[in-house]
Amino acid sequence: MFLLFVIAYLDRVNLSYAALDMKGDLGFNDDVLGFAAGIFFIGYFFLEIPGSILVERWSARGWIARIMITWGVVAIAMGFVHTKNQFYVLRFLLGAAEAGFFPGIIVYFSHWFRNEDRAKVVAIFMAAIPISNIIGSPVSGLLLGLHWLNMSGWRWLFIIEGAPAIVFGVITIFFLTDRPHQAKWLPKDEQKWIVSELEAEKAAKQKEQAFGVLQAMRNREVVLLALGYFFMVTTLYGFSFWLPTIVKKLSGASNLTVTLISALPYCVGLASILFVGWSSDRTRERRWHTAWCMIVAGIGLILSMAAGDRATLAISMFCFAAAGIYGYFPSFWALPTNFLTGTAAAASIGMINSIGNLGGFVGPYLVGYLSKRTGSYVAGVSYLSLSAVIAAGMILSLRVRHGKR
Repeated sequence: MFLLFVIAYLDRVNLSYAALDMKGDLGFNDDVLGFAAGIFFIGYFFLEIPGSILVERWSARGWIARIMITWGVVAIAMGFVHTKNQFYVLRFLLGAAEAGFFPGIIVYFSHWFRNEDRAKVVAIFMAAIPISNIIGSPVSGLLLGLHWLNMSGWRWLFIIEGAPAIVFGVITIFFLTDRPHQAKWLPKDEQKWIVSELEAEKAAKQKEQAFGVLQAMRNREVVLLALGYFFMVTTLYGFSFWLPTIVKKLSGASNLTVTLISALPYCVGLASILFVGWSSDRTRERRWHTAWCMIVAGIGLILSMAAGDRATLAISMFCFAAAGIYGYFPSFWALPTNFLTGTAAAASIGMINSIGNLGGFVGPYLVGYLSKRTGSYVAGVSYLSLSAVIAAGMILSLRVRHGKR
């Protein structure tokens, strides 16, 4: 799952690196790039809930393999765009192809790991986000320098980075195991142990309060989680998409140097994800771990703009912000499975992710729009900072019942 998410996330955000040259080649301005980056999440929105339910009721292996193969085909096609409309259509289709991947895996983890272990597991999985950027930044910088077959480097970036999704989609069909009782590689006593633990956990949740699908999706806590995630994702994707462009403007460095510098905040983000996941499971506390991360993100982003044209200080503040922007994942995604189970959990996780990821449209688009209107990234990044603080407020509004959450 970790390897698949590295590939998925790189294909989702490699536009931020391709944009360094694509913008000039095709004559696109910042608001075109911001809109295209965000329209991915409109396509993503529609299949999130059905995809999560398919993982719960049918097969994670079949659904995830389908997702990877189709998004690999679309990702490669991105290397052949020439017009603005082609660009928009393919980004929309890329989102539709990938829809259901992330929430499906969160549901899939509930088939394998106890609630008390889930934040650590999600932390390891979510580490794929900063790692995909740590690896992808220099690789993308090198690919931008290619000019094979009279094609620009940014085209080869999409083609080469899209191909692994197809390869690993086929591998998934043969190697992914849906449930513990199907795992031939797991000793029988271990199969029985994890199945009994998960069944006991499920029974305890249903005894406490059994939610139907529609009831769960209307639940106050689920709605707050969806709204909080919307503001978190607005900050996340606004930051990750525009970071290379802002670094380029601050430093005036070459594409390869810019991509190497852009990897630094993701190194901090990786350490933060692993630490917060460990701490959240150790203390069994979820809300404050999530909220503090978003507060750190808001402070770091606003200080990065206060740094002005002092590139070293601004990049240091981006690193500080990244600790919060990426650190919240493990504690946040342990929250919905704390009180939901089965199909209700699957549908709610799909809803949280689909509504939340609309922030992936808002963040990049607004930063691009505001930068075009003001001639500066200050207003856009300030908005991302405010969004992070609003997210923290939403999470702290969750009711804590039956001990820590």
